[in-house]
Amino acid sequence: MRYYLAIDIGASSGRHIVGWAEDGRIRTEEVFRFPNGVKQEDGHLVWDLEALNGYVKEGIAAAKARFGQIESLAIDTWGVDYVLLRDGEEVLPCYAYRDHRTDASVPEVHRLVPFDELYLRTGIQFQPFNTVYQLYADKMAGRLEGVTEYLMMPEYLTWKLCGGKAHEYTNATTGALIDARTGTFDRTVIRKLELPEELFTEVSQPGTVVGTYEGIRCVLAPSHDTASAVEGIPMEEDEVYLNSGTWSLLGVKSPQPIVTMESRRHNWTNEGGVGYIRFIKNIMGMWVVNRLREELCPGKPFPEIVAEAQESRFDEIVDVNAQAFLSPASMKEAFDQALGRHARKEADYFRCAYRSLAICYRNAVRELSQITGKTYHKLYIVGGGAKNAFLNELTRVIAGLEVVALPIEATALGNLKIQMEADK
Repeated sequence: MRYYLAIDIGASSGRHIVGWAEDGRIRTEEVFRFPNGVKQEDGHLVWDLEALNGYVKEGIAAAKARFGQIESLAIDTWGVDYVLLRDGEEVLPCYAYRDHRTDASVPEVHRLVPFDELYLRTGIQFQPFNTVYQLYADKMAGRLEGVTEYLMMPEYLTWKLCGGKAHEYTNATTGALIDARTGTFDRTVIRKLELPEELFTEVSQPGTVVGTYEGIRCVLAPSHDTASAVEGIPMEEDEVYLNSGTWSLLGVKSPQPIVTMESRRHNWTNEGGVGYIRFIKNIMGMWVVNRLREELCPGKPFPEIVAEAQESRFDEIVDVNAQAFLSPASMKEAFDQALGRHARKEADYFRCAYRSLAICYRNAVRELSQITGKTYHKLYIVGGGAKNAFLNELTRVIAGLEVVALPIEATALGNLKIQMEADK
């Protein structure tokens, strides 16, 4: 038996999952889980790189202890965030995407490259945390002086293991710096922003081997976790998928980027996939629910929260995609301000959040049909949200689609699939 290791790291936790081929399918076993999250440092939100690197190695040791020989490993994480390197040393802190440091850089980027031009070149929707705005914030702060490389988070963690440096395609596209049509860094954008051109080297495809760690090949997965998740969804039809986690990412596979003024107006994005484009809408996702739980009822089991939300009769909604919900000091207050009043009960906030998400899903599918000219009938849901039967039923009723909930480790499956294909 040949064993492979997927290291899947999200904004709140990470998992090491070993996979192997058996009876025509990929079998998996989780061998290690660890916490993750941003921390406050000098008024900014940052990632703890030392802890992440330690957890990655600890999980690899656990995989080897359980299964012995591991053929290869690959790391996937969230997108847009990166680590700057100066002559092989990290430039700290490593800022997290929910930090507000880009508030000043966004208008400066758009002054030099108007957003319509940036979108038509890269196909990437506007998000204030896109890599392009973060790098320009670094430029404005003088942090790019003497910098020799930048690595997206999964590529940085891989480099710390094996010494191999690479820009992996699917994750690179999340930053609005890749030409949507060529799949390479857009030199026009980079030059207009006067970013150091030496930082933007060749783009590597998923499946590329970049080194070894303790006899284990280090492979580039689709290192943006959503790209791995899409690879792991068993879809036979040309239908809609939803990766439901901290973010809800709803979209379709497209053979070509869809870069029109209509897609730009509705804020759809063209991210890299494995031989296709992931045409996606970013929706705020379980972030709002998790923050409400932390504030209103920390430690309460989610099944209990969901059951109480189901019993609530509070049917008002909010726009969960509004900037106010991105990183508020108080999520409850953000809901109160959007509603114009306080909800009566704790459960009302959760019901409001779930119904608001379902309505966002419906609206996104309507936009998708309008943009592509296609009619969709099914919504395949993976990720943590696939386990929420109440939200799935709300989505079925409100969106009018057949919901196929797949409570599987889609991200790990996609990661492992690419490793196994690279080993043939």
